[in-house]
Amino acid sequence: MKKSAAFFDIDGTISREGLISEMFRKMIKYELIDDSKWYHEVEPAFIQWNKRLGDYDLYLQKMVDIYSETVKFTNPFHISYIAKKVIEQKGERVYTYSRERIKWHKDQGHVVIAISGSPVELVREMSKMYGMDDYKGTVYEIDSNGATYSGEIIPMWDSRSKENAVLEMAEKHRLDLLSSYAYGDTAGDFSMLKLVGNPYAINPTRELVAHILQDEYLKEAVKIIVERKDVTYQLSVDSLNCI
Repeated sequence: MKKSAAFFDIDGTISREGLISEMFRKMIKYELIDDSKWYHEVEPAFIQWNKRLGDYDLYLQKMVDIYSETVKFTNPFHISYIAKKVIEQKGERVYTYSRERIKWHKDQGHVVIAISGSPVELVREMSKMYGMDDYKGTVYEIDSNGATYSGEIIPMWDSRSKENAVLEMAEKHRLDLLSSYAYGDTAGDFSMLKLVGNPYAINPTRELVAHILQDEYLKEAVKIIVERKDVTYQLSVDSLNCI
């Protein structure tokens, strides 16, 4: 008999903060990344986004590019150590709604799976903290000697990669996707939402909303959840037409 699952994106869906941002700051603290990279390359994009004048994806991409370049010269032990510290210190800063949904799914006996664009070291630690059954994250491949990363990347932040991950997990765990759930917040989660019978958009970005409004299935099936302060709202898709 096939089982039901719940697929969760992490950054912006479970976590209220971008874990890659916290990883980046810790790497500066431990002098793996020169702080000038933040001031000259990342901070300007962050300031624009923080003022709601710029694009969050641009800010995120700046960090990812520098992170990718840095890990090529870094021992995997250091990255795993920093990832563990990030989750120990920031892993509980999550949305109330998402935390309660994880608990609900576990109580129902569903297979709970994290699928995130964050580095797999972070995703692994977050999955452990919340007792998830499996996970997929962006893999920064390690050299054959095991001493440093190779610079090769297997991404998990784009819609196609997440689609493949869901299908792989469905085969691995013998899942019924029609009775399964998915939770995401960005356009990268679009395919993941489309693959399940119970899709949830959590504090969705403008780009994800645009995709939903153009898709006949999601317009009917998706639930829009917005959490602000200590209140959670469920919005109708029709109400998003005025955005």
